[in-house]
Amino acid sequence: MITVILVIHLLIAIGLVGVILIQRSEGGALGMGGGGGGGGGGFMTGRAAADLLTRTTGILATGFFITSISLAILANQSGESTSILDQGAAPITTPTVPAEPAAPVAK
Repeated sequence: MITVILVIHLLIAIGLVGVILIQRSEGGALGMGGGGGGGGGGFMTGRAAADLLTRTTGILATGFFITSISLAILANQSGESTSILDQGAAPITTPTVPAEPAAPVAK
């Protein structure tokens, strides 16, 4: 179940990055979506493209948050809650004296 949600989460994240990069920024640096007399060929006006991309960004962002929360809840339920603080201190061991070396074998 976690794997399926994780794959959906990654696809939404990639789509979200793509939609955000397509949007026209205020400086017009990376924006390719709509407006101007160039590339669109009159398919959509600048306002229609901006509305569509804004709506798509909102939908993808909502999906991203839902999958993020779902993954957090599933990860919390699937594993045992262990903490380093709950384990207590490690037992103190006394150093052991090394064993005497073996007597050399005569050849």
